[in-house]
Amino acid sequence: MFETLTSPAPDKILALIALLRDDPRQHKVDLGVGVYKDREGRTPIMQSVRDAEQVLFAEQTTKTYLGLAGDTAFDTKMTELVLGDAAPAARVRAIQAPGGSGALRILFELLRRARPDATVWVSDPTWPNHIPMIEASGLKHVSYPYFDAATGTVRFEAMLAALAQAKPDDVVLLHGCCHNPTGANLTLEQWREIGKLIVEKRLFPFVDIAYQGFGEGLDADAAGVRLLATLVPSMVIAASCSKNFSVYRDRVGCAILLAPSAAEADIAYAQLCSVARANYSMPPDHGAAVVRIILTDPARRAAWVAEVDAIRERMIVLREGLAAALRKHSGSNRFDFIARHRGMFSRLGLSVEQVHRLRAEHAIYMVDDSRINVAGLPDDRLDDVARAIVAVL
Repeated sequence: MFETLTSPAPDKILALIALLRDDPRQHKVDLGVGVYKDREGRTPIMQSVRDAEQVLFAEQTTKTYLGLAGDTAFDTKMTELVLGDAAPAARVRAIQAPGGSGALRILFELLRRARPDATVWVSDPTWPNHIPMIEASGLKHVSYPYFDAATGTVRFEAMLAALAQAKPDDVVLLHGCCHNPTGANLTLEQWREIGKLIVEKRLFPFVDIAYQGFGEGLDADAAGVRLLATLVPSMVIAASCSKNFSVYRDRVGCAILLAPSAAEADIAYAQLCSVARANYSMPPDHGAAVVRIILTDPARRAAWVAEVDAIRERMIVLREGLAAALRKHSGSNRFDFIARHRGMFSRLGLSVEQVHRLRAEHAIYMVDDSRINVAGLPDDRLDDVARAIVAVL
């Protein structure tokens, strides 16, 4: 049986983790793996999460299944967190999923059931796992222009021109905020223009929102998807709690759908549950229950919001600090875009050779496309990092 298999292409980020682990240099810097890190280089458990886990431990009386939709109170609260009051509840449905990735996968499969001939339009570049999940679901994909590496800005006119060529019922995959891997984000007015194009061309929007709260704030980061929900008849959203609740290994996500009517929402919801049943059956409960406890208690929610705000503000300070250090050492404004971008990531615009030199000569690790995890920057060594980057230019 297995003799027919060949080795898959290695995962570059996992390979980078191994290289970093085996590097004996004490001054090594990890800017590769996409998890938030504090000043000590740890990915801490939020205090609000610890407190909610204590409540869960005291109150939970069974580990029996909750059903295909998981924790329905969690589903409701996540829908409110992402959409606010932008869409009528009668047209919205949601189910819990194993992380944002699980939400993406089951929503792609739902769309394949609905429109097997649809093409998914994906930003160039996009999160590397988007493409494998689209292909695994059986859908086709094509890229639309998004990022200008020379200026660090969104190629918005080129993006609109490309999407204007999409056929009715094609899917447009959009990053809700904090674009991964570039950190370059759409303005609210650009979201409005995309929404008008989607309605005019009868396209179908799919929003992946994995970093809500890490850009400009919880509500500001959801403003684009909320605006879109007021413009289009239907859409789907994959939401992740991995980053903004720091529950990475607990796999907490939510798949949300908006339909033109309550009747269509019910049918799509039943089909989504059927997709989940065929994939993993029941979602994991612990992390979602913790998120639900936080979001349903005003005091706990306020404490969590304060923690998210602190994380976001620290990353903005790191962005501004690195941009200033690069300006000082390079004598140019080439990297000023880092301060303007938002979220955990930015692309530096370095070549693969320059990235490898940073690794070999300076023990600074990033993925080959020069995406850096801003949260991995050492607060007290921004000058060292900037000096090394300039040295390989």
